[in-house]
Amino acid sequence: MAAPIALRLHKNDNVVVARMDILPGTTVEGDVVAATRIPPGHKILTRAVKKGEPLRKYNQIIGFATDDLAPGTHIHTHNCVMGDFERDYAFCADAQPTDFLAEAQRATFQGYRRPDGRAATRNYIGIVTTVNCSAATSRMIAARLEPLLAGYPNIDGVVPLTHGGGCGMAASGLEMDVLRRTLAGYARHPNMAAVVVLGLGCEANQIAGLMSAEGLEEGPKLIPMTIQDEGGVAKTVMRAVGFLNELLPQANDVTRETIPASELILALQCGGSDGYSGISANPALGAAVDLLVRNGGTAVLSETPEIYGAEHLLTRRAASRQVGEKLVQRIRWWEDHCARTGGEMNNNPSPGNKAGGLTTILEKSLGAVAKGGTTNLVDVYEYAQPITARGFVYMDSPGYDPVSATGQVAGGANVLCFTTGRGSVFGCKPTPSLKLATNTSLYRRMTDDMDINCGSIVDGEETIQGSGQKIFELILKTASGQKTKSEALGIGDDEFEPWKIGATM
Repeated sequence: MAAPIALRLHKNDNVVVARMDILPGTTVEGDVVAATRIPPGHKILTRAVKKGEPLRKYNQIIGFATDDLAPGTHIHTHNCVMGDFERDYAFCADAQPTDFLAEAQRATFQGYRRPDGRAATRNYIGIVTTVNCSAATSRMIAARLEPLLAGYPNIDGVVPLTHGGGCGMAASGLEMDVLRRTLAGYARHPNMAAVVVLGLGCEANQIAGLMSAEGLEEGPKLIPMTIQDEGGVAKTVMRAVGFLNELLPQANDVTRETIPASELILALQCGGSDGYSGISANPALGAAVDLLVRNGGTAVLSETPEIYGAEHLLTRRAASRQVGEKLVQRIRWWEDHCARTGGEMNNNPSPGNKAGGLTTILEKSLGAVAKGGTTNLVDVYEYAQPITARGFVYMDSPGYDPVSATGQVAGGANVLCFTTGRGSVFGCKPTPSLKLATNTSLYRRMTDDMDINCGSIVDGEETIQGSGQKIFELILKTASGQKTKSEALGIGDDEFEPWKIGATM
């Protein structure tokens, strides 16, 4: 049986989603005929609505009609807008006991066991910069050290983690706390075999303050250095390379061993989303998350501006009212933040999202939360806080992918899945990043960048659960050392982007 030309996601919806380019006059569903050309991933109205009435997808409100609209109308930004409506948070209403697998049935991967007991999926040397002023020097150190790795096959590379902050900001307060928490999360990340913490010397983010605030201790595998104290760039590079060169044999002396999947922390990201994201890749990733959680592992959803309007679907799954309230508090913080800075929560979707069929942030958010699967929400974290809970958790972050993923990795994520409908080339060293295509056209067009095709769901060739199983198996292989497409291309050095909350002074 041929797949339908449009997808109905719920019986109560008054829109369906085009599977292909639909021409005017084409019968879409029943006696509904397309009034105009409908691009793939875009929506078609199936029942007449009056001006101001809600438009529904996933059996949820995605916006409101700007005029009286007839069946067959193309629904998009020209006739569908945001509007206020009550969300029923219904804390814990949908929480259910998790069906954990017995220990003997749980999946495993081949990872590195660190001396402190944590599990690593990669083995990198890191150069964590305290300030933008030490960025160029860190890259010089990496460039000088990389050729020396030829004799050390168990070391995956050198990662210079550079950023635009560290000075021109208050020496204390929220923004400095967030920056230091982020840098410390990378410095202590299990995927780092050894780290140089590199500063200029006169910046607001002093190394001593960073190490004191975050409980970092100098030692053979954590080396603090400042360019001014070392006598300039050339001397800093020479000394840093010398220190690290001496550590290479020890860093290389690791062997992968069998580790339970319960020790995986999976970061969930989406970028370049389209009208298929909430239909294919996101729910398929959600199915993989459910499998990981049943195996005792952890998955972390983020991007608070991109769950806005769908947060009630998460509060209903909260394991306790306290957890649900923590999520609502983050939503309220963002509303206040936007009010104070002159922004608005509906500055999303992006132009690329809209071209792919997404109309409002409500629609985008409803698709985005599908990445989190169906198990209970067991905890909520602030940006870059260490993730300690097992199960499905949430971390507050902006919607900008590099900033969001940076916070998740700082929190301890040791593998990452990134769904995309328009195409993304995201890498995230030291954590491997898998790219999941929402549609087959994208997968074929960017096959060198996409790790798995979830477009088979839209094509009617695969179920969400079947695709989720494939994703879960690929996560285990990746955690065991199989390179992702972005790793094979060498991408991931430049995506480190700590959240800059305050003003640059």
